[in-house]
Amino acid sequence: MGPIGVFDSGYGGLTILKEFRKLLPEYDFLYLGDNARAPYGTRSFEIVYEFTQEAVEYLFNEGCELIILACNTASAKALRNIQQQFLPTIGDKKRVLGVIRPSAEVIGNFSPSNKVGILATQGTVKSNSYHLEIKKFFPKVDVYQQECPLWVTLIEENKHETEAGKAFIKEDVERLLQQDDKIDTILLGCTHYPIVQEYIKTIVPKHVQVVSQGEIVAKSLVDYLKRHPWMDKQCRKGGDVQFLTTENPEIFDQHASLFFEENIASKHIHL
Repeated sequence: MGPIGVFDSGYGGLTILKEFRKLLPEYDFLYLGDNARAPYGTRSFEIVYEFTQEAVEYLFNEGCELIILACNTASAKALRNIQQQFLPTIGDKKRVLGVIRPSAEVIGNFSPSNKVGILATQGTVKSNSYHLEIKKFFPKVDVYQQECPLWVTLIEENKHETEAGKAFIKEDVERLLQQDDKIDTILLGCTHYPIVQEYIKTIVPKHVQVVSQGEIVAKSLVDYLKRHPWMDKQCRKGGDVQFLTTENPEIFDQHASLFFEENIASKHIHL
C-alpha cells in the first residue's frame, strides 16, 4: 500500500490536490512539483515526456501505485506514451491517469449552445488533445482554443493581479471569445488558472460559464476507485499529505499556500 501520487510541473496541481482532499480526506497523497524545470507549456513533446517519465518513476519508487498527472501539458504531451510504452515495462499493477479526459467527458453538458472555449498553455493547445477528447463524447460540440503563454509565469510570480498581468489575461480571454460570439462555456485547461478564475468571470459576458477542473477531476478519481476496488486496496488511508519539489523548498512552501490554501512543509528532491 502507498500514497496516491500527484504530479505537476509546478504549483498548479495543488488546485487539484485540494479538491482530492475534500472528497477523499482519508487517503494519503504524495505531491511532486517539478518547479526547477517549469513551465512545461513551451517545451517540446520529447522533453515533456522525458521529464514526466522521470517524475512518474520517482513516485513509483516512493510506493505510489496510482499517479495522477495534475498537469494539462503533461497529460496532453506525455500521458499516452506513459500508458502505452512505459507502464507495460514495469508490470500491470500500476496506473497513471490525467486531467484532460475527465474534463472532456463532462464539459459538453455545461454548454447549451454547444460552443466550448479552452484556455490553456501553448503545449496543450498545440497537442489538440481537448478538441479530440471532447469530440469523442460530444460530437456536436464546437471547440475553440486559445494559447495563454504568459499566464503560468504571471501566476507563479504573483503578478497576475497587477495592471499589466490583468491586461495580458484580458487580451487572451477576448481573443478566445472573438472566435465565436456563441461561446457560452470556458474551460480552464491548466491547473494554474483557477487562481485567476474570479477575475475572468468579471471580464466575460454574464451568460458565459467559467469552469475549472479541480472538482471534475476529483469526482472522476472517486468514481475510478469505486470501479477499481483492487486499486483502491493499494491506496494507503491515513489522511497524510507530503510535498516534494525540485526547487528550493522554502520558495515552494511560500508560493504553495496561494494554490493549496494551507501552510505546508516540502522536501527537496532531484529527478
